[in-house]
Formats: sequence, C-alpha cells, structure tokens
Amino acid sequence: MVNRKTTTGFNAITLIMLSLTLYSCSLTTRNNYNMGFSNKLFSKKDNANQSENAGYRNKLLATKAFYPFDRWRQNYNEGLPQYTAENCNKIKKVFDDLITSIIEKGANASEEQKKQLFKTAILKTNQLNEEIDGLIETGEREDLCELTDKITLACGLNPDKYGEGEGLASEWREW
Repeated sequence: MVNRKTTTGFNAITLIMLSLTLYSCSLTTRNNYNMGFSNKLFSKKDNANQSENAGYRNKLLATKAFYPFDRWRQNYNEGLPQYTAENCNKIKKVFDDLITSIIEKGANASEEQKKQLFKTAILKTNQLNEEIDGLIETGEREDLCELTDKITLACGLNPDKYGEGEGLASEWREW
C-alpha cells in the first residue's frame, strides 16, 4: 500500500522543481547573458559590478575619439616626414596601452596605481620624442596634454590636481 501523504509531498516537490527549471530556462532564453535562475537570484551585486565596470570601460574607450594621430598622419603629406604611419602608430600604441591598463586595473584602483600608469605612458612618449626628431612640437604637445586630461577624467581623477594645475602629463613630460 502506498502512503498517500508521501506521494503527494513528492509530487508537489517534483512540480515545484520542474516549475523552477522551466522558469530558469525561460529566463536564460530571454537573457542575453545566458544567466540561469540561481545566478539571477544570487548575483545581483555581480551584475551591478559588471554594469559599473562596463560603464567605466566604455568611458575610457570613448576617449579614443579624441586621438589626434590620424590628423598627425595627414601632416606627412604636407612635408612633415616625422609623421609616418609607423611613427604615429607607435605613439598611438602608448595611449592604447594606457587605456587598456587603466581598464584592467578597474574603477576601484587607487589614485597611485592610476598615476603610475600615466607615468609609464608619458615616459614612453618622452622616449619616442627623443627617438623621432620633431615628433612632438607645440601643437602635438597641446593635443597630448588634452588627450591625457580626457583620459584622466574618464578614469575618475581630476587633472587640475596634478602638474601644478596643468594635468598629469606635466608631471613627467619633457616635450
């Protein structure tokens, strides 16, 4: 003889589990991130962090819209031989690496950690300017200082706080 209470309890639990599974599958199907039901329940904080990190990353990547390097490259055709594609790509890589490094450190990196990344980038631009005669003249200096300030703001630092109000580039630049 089958115990009716046990069977009913078992069927109710089975029904609940089946419902949760189906609900989880429907969430996964509707969700672009392919997160299951338990992830949805227990990772709200992770989702908020991911969203914050994505915003931070996007803000930093948006500063690339202010890159002057394509414009510098056009100067090659106007008789300025230092602005070859190779030379412009070298200095562009310095700023690409800076932005990538800041993103990797994350929004919660300390001010000192972020400053170190800027220092590395500016010292590399100093080195490139020594290697490539005439690479950074007055206009280019202004471009790089402005770009550095935009990246500084995007990573959450105030450029007015550095280089006696002239920005982080002025802390180490020799151009």
